[in-house]
Amino acid sequence: MWAREVKMGLKQTIKSLDAFPRAEEHLLQKTQTGALVSVIGLVIMATLFFHELRYYLATYTVHQMSVDLKRGETLPIHINMTFPSLPCDVLSVDAIDMSGKHEVDLDTNIWKLRLNSNGHIIGTEYLSDLVEKEHADHKHDHDKEKDHPHIHGFDQAAEALVKKVKQAIAEGEGCRVYGVLDVQRVAGNFHISVHGLNIFVAQLIFDGSKHVNVSHMIHDLSFGPKYPGIHNPLDGTVRILHDTSGTFKYYIKIVPTEYRYISKDVLPTNQFSVTEYFSPMTNSERAWPAVYFLYDLSPITVTIKEERRSFLHFITRLCAVLGGTFAVTGMLDRWMFRFLEALTKPKRRSGLH
Repeated sequence: MWAREVKMGLKQTIKSLDAFPRAEEHLLQKTQTGALVSVIGLVIMATLFFHELRYYLATYTVHQMSVDLKRGETLPIHINMTFPSLPCDVLSVDAIDMSGKHEVDLDTNIWKLRLNSNGHIIGTEYLSDLVEKEHADHKHDHDKEKDHPHIHGFDQAAEALVKKVKQAIAEGEGCRVYGVLDVQRVAGNFHISVHGLNIFVAQLIFDGSKHVNVSHMIHDLSFGPKYPGIHNPLDGTVRILHDTSGTFKYYIKIVPTEYRYISKDVLPTNQFSVTEYFSPMTNSERAWPAVYFLYDLSPITVTIKEERRSFLHFITRLCAVLGGTFAVTGMLDRWMFRFLEALTKPKRRSGLH
């Protein structure tokens, strides 16, 4: 008997802790306003649930910095530029670095696309073929100079080149240069110019350096593969010269970067900042106009890691959002019920009288 009383007392004590007491079914009153508020609340909770689920599934990035320890690797330079006022025959891509390595008219996966005055492609040339051809021509010129010293390296091939380029300039022919340069991972520069021409040939074509128009459009310039969210500041740059000429210099600071995906894959690449400088040609200037890209590497590596929020964090936010919505809709339902009840009471009293 005593044990039964203790058991009943324990059950009553547990029931008194119930924070969600239930009323009898006949005591509950269902209204149209309550149904409307319930539907609105369910729609809001479903919307917030999917929003929170998308927020949980989405990744975010964390940036970390460390000292760059890479050695002996090459630096890929992706180029895609258009020179609307210079034919492909006069353009060359040259590079030099701090180690003293100097490469003229680079042939590392670089293509030239001949463009007409409307920007449409009319021909394609691969620089390795041009280099081999030029080397053969230079050797031929050298042999001819031995036999005919008075020619000074100017022969029928040069005359044909001058005529061809002058005609191309008159027709408004331009050139698109694109491809990849693989250079040593040290500070240096690369430039696109008419420096590959013999100075006498260049003088005959342009009648002086002030008439070399190095107007250009940079479609893409990067130092490695692209990762989500990267911004290359020179992409889309347009520099058009009118009745003048000069040298463009882009001072680039390269920051080695590693992008670590949520799948643990690592993408080594580089991001950069840039400062631009333009030097107009003067009458006393002896140098020829060009577009220079002078780059230096930062000693700091940036690591960008993709991460995902924890499941516990997701559950916490979900409970807060759904619980808050449920509480607010419940308060709104009670307020609407009392407001409508207050409006209908005077009408009932007047009806009784």
